[in-house]
Amino acid sequence: MSEHRSQLSWQRKEHPEDNTTFCRNHTLTLNGGQVINASSAASFLGDAQASDPEQLLVAAVSSCHMLTFLAVADVKGFKVENYQDDAVGYLTKAERGKVVSRIELNATVTFSGEKQPTEKELDRLHDSAHRNCFIANSIKADVEVMKKS
Repeated sequence: MSEHRSQLSWQRKEHPEDNTTFCRNHTLTLNGGQVINASSAASFLGDAQASDPEQLLVAAVSSCHMLTFLAVADVKGFKVENYQDDAVGYLTKAERGKVVSRIELNATVTFSGEKQPTEKELDRLHDSAHRNCFIANSIKADVEVMKKS
């Protein structure tokens, strides 16, 4: 088992645009001292210039899928040169309230070397990465890999 920690810091102050409510801005501090400016989504009175929890969830799924994909590709003998993803999360209304119900990963992968995956092999790499992604296995949202490579 491993532990993964973050620290959150929030201090009450007046909302910059609506003095009837509080400011949602806060900071998240991660390993190595990286500080992320965070807030709620702009549609929930948050700061559009800051990361919101829904965005961070989508980024976590995207990052985990990529890291798992790179590991699987390496084991299979494929050399990945570049990996880009334009991931999108969808917040929808459900019985239990609003939820991130679906996350689409739109990865574009470039390989180098003589060994290039066929379309079927690429699908298997993404499928294996999805099955083994810790974050995707930890959430209820559907994660769809759109396989753009």
